[in-house]
Amino acid sequence: MGNAVLQIDLKGFRRLSSGKVRDIFEAGDGLLLVASDRLSAFDVVLNQGIPGKGGVLTRLSAFWFGRLGHVAPHHLRTTDLSRMPQGVRGQEALLGGRTMFVERLEIVPVECVVRGYLAGSGWKEYRERRSICGVPLPSGLRESDRLPEPIFTPTTKAKTGHDMPMSYSEVEMAVGPATAAQLRTLSLALYRAGAEYAEQRGILLADTKFEFGKRADGTLVLADEALTPDSSRYWDHETYEPGRAQDSFDKQIVRDWLEASGWKKSPPPPDLPPAIIQKTSRRYEEIAQRLMGV
Repeated sequence: MGNAVLQIDLKGFRRLSSGKVRDIFEAGDGLLLVASDRLSAFDVVLNQGIPGKGGVLTRLSAFWFGRLGHVAPHHLRTTDLSRMPQGVRGQEALLGGRTMFVERLEIVPVECVVRGYLAGSGWKEYRERRSICGVPLPSGLRESDRLPEPIFTPTTKAKTGHDMPMSYSEVEMAVGPATAAQLRTLSLALYRAGAEYAEQRGILLADTKFEFGKRADGTLVLADEALTPDSSRYWDHETYEPGRAQDSFDKQIVRDWLEASGWKKSPPPPDLPPAIIQKTSRRYEEIAQRLMGV
């Protein structure tokens, strides 16, 4: 296991933004999205990264963009450095395997969350209200139960802090009724296609979130990442058991350790033990291998 890449400093490209995981740079008529190995938990970026994580996120996103291209257009142009703007060459050691050259879009300010199972914050809200984001659900459901149908439960797209739940009417007010309807239709279709394929690989897609952007002609385009363990809750079908929380193929190992450490969930975070870093790295790699078959 190599060292985690935490800082992305490119020569010859202007940095547009630096998020919890990705750094975005201007590159001609497109953008370079570079996935670091940074890891955030409870909205705090941790001191250590997860070696190989950025590569997993990039490989899986490219895989899903290609597989779901018949459902919705996407922003990915290439992950091949030789086909990117010329200034990328010579920086392969940093960028190789973790970079997507993508189309420029006007990002829609809504996180398009789809839930197929009752878990996480959805389970908490269901116990209080028998609904999630205003979507009524049958009584008597257990934690981790499969929902009768996948549901669209959007949130705000917060630049800092937590995303907040949005009702469908709030989405309509934010982006207009026509765009809201498209967001819901595309998100549900993408989830269903992704969940069907994942289940064939022995994986349950409990929930996920999508981001969309608009082209100049108004076309909605799938953007950012797609169905990665950072944006999705994946469970092993073989060990799935409704009525309890499930083990996820993501940073749950880190979250569990942080919860047990007594950390108050505000900076500075504690350092992660090497064993937790290694287990998390293997977990990310395992979900990529199982989904992609390589």
